[in-house]
Amino acid sequence: MLKHKRYYAAFIILILLAFFLLTLNLCIGSVAIPFTELPDILGKDSADTVSRDIITQIRAPRALAAGILGGALALSGYLLQTFFHNPIASPFTLGISSGAKLVVALVMVASLGFSFHLNSWMMIFAAFAGSLLCMGFVILASRVISHMAMLIVSGVMIGYICSAVTDFVVTFADDENIVNLHNWSQGSFSGITWENVAVMAVVTAVASFCVFLLSKPISAYQMGEAYARNMGLNVRTFRILLVILSSILSACVTAFAGPVSFVGIAVPHLIKRLLGTVRPLLMIPACFLGGAVFCLFCDLLARTMFAPTELSISTVTAVFGAPVVIYIMIHKKKERAE
Repeated sequence: MLKHKRYYAAFIILILLAFFLLTLNLCIGSVAIPFTELPDILGKDSADTVSRDIITQIRAPRALAAGILGGALALSGYLLQTFFHNPIASPFTLGISSGAKLVVALVMVASLGFSFHLNSWMMIFAAFAGSLLCMGFVILASRVISHMAMLIVSGVMIGYICSAVTDFVVTFADDENIVNLHNWSQGSFSGITWENVAVMAVVTAVASFCVFLLSKPISAYQMGEAYARNMGLNVRTFRILLVILSSILSACVTAFAGPVSFVGIAVPHLIKRLLGTVRPLLMIPACFLGGAVFCLFCDLLARTMFAPTELSISTVTAVFGAPVVIYIMIHKKKERAE
């Protein structure tokens, strides 16, 4: 009974925080908009068209994107940690985000050079191809490298190689488009449109629902591959599904916001502490909400802390996410010592 109360309290806290931060993202900025005036400004008969345009065309799509993509990234990290049985596996540390970034950058530069329109679906497909490519390298490495720490190192090295090639490509992009491309390559939620929000919402919702349907198989897999097989789970098919779903989720983030660091590592562990359980049925929706809260908070700081200068989202997420990773590593070392 006490556990159930803890679960309810955790979800209520996460939902309230998400709504609170979403509202703050709409109100706070270079043009401050009082919360009490939001209903009037968003009304059809509002005379303040400037404030309404700021909210509806700039802040609202950006805030919604931060929430949706933050949730997708946290869920992708949770799937990768389950797949590799590694607490610090994530799209960022395994180089998957960097692979997606490289392919998207190549496609973006090609579209600028040949003057063809690059829509949201094409960007997601390009990012998905890059994610799968790097994921393939990491899986091959995992078969050769038995030590999980070395697997993370190999993932980081793949990420560095992809980032170096991406920087080389961005350097030779057209001058008029270099600013937007550079901001995207550093990680940013700026420039998000309603069309982008609609596409990312559809992709993330479908992928997240599929992940939720895998709650029971994930629970069995967490007990070990032998146990999962005894329970009738086709481990090979299950692992392929995990790879595809985690790649789709991380690709969706990279396509629209570029690489975002530490969210995929930190959030699943923070949620695990909050819930006090590892049950996938609870962890999956809670991770999504936690990722949304984390990215909404970090994007608010990135946008307003040194306004009008805007920080990259990865700069802020690293400040809050890196200490969590350090704590995980120290905690694991203590557990082994005991």
